[in-house]
Amino acid sequence: MEYLFREQQQLQDAVSPTKRYLYSHIDWTQRCIGILGARGTGKTTLMLQHIKATYGTAGKALYVSVDSPYFSARKLFDFALEFHQLGGEALFLDEIHRYPDWSVHVKSIFDSIPGLKLVFSGSSLLQIAQQKGDLSRRAIVYNLHGLSLREYLNFVYQKDYPCFPLTRLLTDHSQIALDLCRDFKPLKELRDYLQHGYYPFFLEGTGLYKFKLREVINQILEVDLPLVSRIEPRQIAKIKKLLYLLATSVPLVPNLAKLAEATEISRPRLYEYLEKLQDAKLLNLVRSQGRGYEVLSKPDKILLDNSNLMFAIANEVNTGTLRELFFVNQLHNAHSLHPQLLDNTVELASSGDFLVNGLHSFEIGGKKKGFKQIAGLADAYVVADDLEVGFRNKLPLWLFGFLY
Repeated sequence: MEYLFREQQQLQDAVSPTKRYLYSHIDWTQRCIGILGARGTGKTTLMLQHIKATYGTAGKALYVSVDSPYFSARKLFDFALEFHQLGGEALFLDEIHRYPDWSVHVKSIFDSIPGLKLVFSGSSLLQIAQQKGDLSRRAIVYNLHGLSLREYLNFVYQKDYPCFPLTRLLTDHSQIALDLCRDFKPLKELRDYLQHGYYPFFLEGTGLYKFKLREVINQILEVDLPLVSRIEPRQIAKIKKLLYLLATSVPLVPNLAKLAEATEISRPRLYEYLEKLQDAKLLNLVRSQGRGYEVLSKPDKILLDNSNLMFAIANEVNTGTLRELFFVNQLHNAHSLHPQLLDNTVELASSGDFLVNGLHSFEIGGKKKGFKQIAGLADAYVVADDLEVGFRNKLPLWLFGFLY
């Protein structure tokens, strides 16, 4: 136990003081909290920051990674009980999906040690409601996405730029953009962000960023996907090929028959794998207006989850696809903060590119993009790349990076 506290102190000494967007949204008073997210998004940092800010070095809270060899010979419940008996008040369990039957142990700790708070983190693939331990009634679960453009700039400039809800952007975008442009060059910063700004490990340097991200992708596909989703390891090579084909194909309106043939994956399995890749935060599946988020059905457009993945996987990047990908990613991530309000739900539109919240139509393009495709529509907007400040119903693309 003493060794684990020393290890925690070393990690805390190296942790960044800049907090991610999710930190202030978590109700840290809850007895059982789950933080899910893709690899590299900063779940460990989030937990260590809270320990440092709330518990200091008093020994009341402990962070452990349960994929450590230490836990291969130690039952999680027994460890939690010993920690609590020694005066522990909060236990932070990282990489929880790597521990066998983890949900059963977490349920037992929650039910049998009422004086102990639990915070666990794991892969975004985890479906809490389907776990044996039935944690859906016990754990408050949050999803941590990659950095928004706003957060990336906060790290780069050591600032605390505000975020803006979509309704505010649509009405006040010109003034907001003018105010922000006093501090930085948005087109240059967006270009950098699209290549290497989505994952916090860009702070370690951008020279090897692409190679580190490829390793993250391989870890998700080779470790997390088989472990959490019970996908046979022999299928992983086919899924890698599928991901590559999706990253390099233009346009992204999918021909699933051709994809199934090219990857040697059956159509039913292909639907399943696409959903799993979305759960793993490697893809965004967009469906047409009115179809909502029905699963195991044909998506109408397939995009990589974020722009950094495209630069890491594809040799050539299509500018039009990159614009749409950024727009959808930032809206989807902002939506997850308040899903009960249906804010920022994105569907393919019959006129224009996307329909958001069933109300706002958006056409995505370059600086010279006009209103032809959305002419006559109420509440319709052009979102333009290569534009610093918009006018009336024409907004700069980069501003959508300030939604969360």
